[in-house]
Amino acid sequence: MSYSDAADDNPTRVRKIIHIDMDAFYASVEQRDNPELRGKPVAVGGSAERGVVAAASYEARKFGVRSAMPSVTAKRQCPDLIFVKPRFEVYKAISRQIREIFAEHTEIIEPLSLDEAYLDVTENLQGIPLARDVALRIREKIKAETGLNASAGISYNKFLAKLASDHRKPNGQFVISPEMGPAFVETLPVGKFHGIGPATSAKMNALGLFTGLDIRNQTLEFMNANFGKSGAYYYWISRGVDERPVRANRIRKSIGAETTFSADLAEFETLVIELRPLVDKVWRHCETSGSRGRTVTLKIKFADFEIITRSRSVAAPVVGREELERLACGLLEAEMPLPKRVRLLGVSLSSLQVGDDAAPQLTFEI
Repeated sequence: MSYSDAADDNPTRVRKIIHIDMDAFYASVEQRDNPELRGKPVAVGGSAERGVVAAASYEARKFGVRSAMPSVTAKRQCPDLIFVKPRFEVYKAISRQIREIFAEHTEIIEPLSLDEAYLDVTENLQGIPLARDVALRIREKIKAETGLNASAGISYNKFLAKLASDHRKPNGQFVISPEMGPAFVETLPVGKFHGIGPATSAKMNALGLFTGLDIRNQTLEFMNANFGKSGAYYYWISRGVDERPVRANRIRKSIGAETTFSADLAEFETLVIELRPLVDKVWRHCETSGSRGRTVTLKIKFADFEIITRSRSVAAPVVGREELERLACGLLEAEMPLPKRVRLLGVSLSSLQVGDDAAPQLTFEI
């Protein structure tokens, strides 16, 4: 079956999935609303010493500025960088506006954050035969109604749709058909795979796995033995296979961040320093998704790979970054002195109250 064939009731039919990703969303909103920022390197986030870049304009990206980068590093790389305080209520309102446009075409919408989502348009509400034309119609209406650019990836599964949306950024779209899928993946560096972070990428490289083809040449047993429950996922996506459905209204269960240290640590003050960027990252995603949680969990992996977790629930949702840091540090302090040196530290927030901006569970490694 050709990817462009109309959908039917055959369970083996080719799905039509679109991944929409707004281009430099927060920064583009700020440039839209303030003409003096247009054409200039802009970073949304705090400019203070412990500030972090939440989003960067394409002008700033040319200097290597990117999201999650410490503000002091960003300023060093781009001395003319203009910092703008984030306006999350504005971003959320625009995100709702964009989601209404999605809903004109399909009811099967899986938001990932305020600025990206998967859409299953195998059967779309407008009766448009080709998924690429649905994506084009959506992008045109987003531009007309918000003044903002969106990029789109169109494919037969979520993994490839996500890859495709990055292929023609900014303000473009790209189709990966079933005929193209396996060949497209085999030349892709493993670090470009969605879901493979720097630590996993480095582990794959150490095992001689540098491209999708390298993974495809391994057995399922090899991948499971080296990558645990994620091994099967890597095995299949290296073949262009991803059976995950687009999940409408999926509820986020928790937001977490963790980091593995280059050298094992033991001192409380040192561990607190490492904990703060994790708190920053968790809270940033709380802000972008509009989620608030009541349960803070600290994860500690010792040098011998033993893992412990400690949690504390509070009566009302955590309302600010400072409260989240206080609770996380309190959990750490209660374990001092630690019986062994620490290899990894993580913090997460759960028991979430999620509104319209629901998204799937996220765990980030930095």
